[in-house]
Amino acid sequence: MKHGSRGLAVMLATLTLVATGTFASASGPAKKAAAGKLVGTFRVDAADCADGAATSGSYFRMIQPGGTLDAGPFLENGDSACGDKTYSALEPGSNGGLITGKYQPQPDPPMDSAGNGLADKILAPTKFFALSFAVSTNKTDPQTGESVPTVSITASKKGKLSGDTKAFSVAYGGQQFNQGAPKPDGSLPGLTKKLTGTYDPKTGEFEMEWVSAIVGGPFDTFTGVWHFEGTFKAKKKK
Repeated sequence: MKHGSRGLAVMLATLTLVATGTFASASGPAKKAAAGKLVGTFRVDAADCADGAATSGSYFRMIQPGGTLDAGPFLENGDSACGDKTYSALEPGSNGGLITGKYQPQPDPPMDSAGNGLADKILAPTKFFALSFAVSTNKTDPQTGESVPTVSITASKKGKLSGDTKAFSVAYGGQQFNQGAPKPDGSLPGLTKKLTGTYDPKTGEFEMEWVSAIVGGPFDTFTGVWHFEGTFKAKKKK
């Protein structure tokens, strides 16, 4: 009888915890953590080019005019650290990576007298044909002059990522290039493709990619492919 009473007490206590939300199943927290907007820093891992191509980590590729997402042809970057020069290895900047819900603006001036981009918060400036390109997110898009929202990335309950990167911009060679998806006016020209990816709420590991056609300037109709891998760190709640 005492044995049965103890079991009944444990069962009642468990039901109470479940009813009040104090106790959660193993699957419950993961689903809640995976769904909704992810506000914080997507800390990027540097590219691993040991096999020539960037098999993991973060990188940039450029598709030549008339090419496709799957087959290219991709432009070779003579300054790439990868054996496969169509991959430009990316390294984290002073902020560790891409922050959502907050701008990471370019400095003033955004480039030096030679045309090297100077922004270094998201990524370290990356050598590309003798000059360095630098990325930033700005309230006013430097190329179009249009107001754009901060980068936002959302995870589904199944850990699928989607996002808006309108504010993502590149400074290079005395020029400004919007490399967001969609574009500041909401369009998806050429091969432009919105951010997609995967996210593990238990470890914070993510992999994401978006594609943005270049409109105007010396690289008009070329297309940038941005691939980020790393670990998401949520913004601390006050």
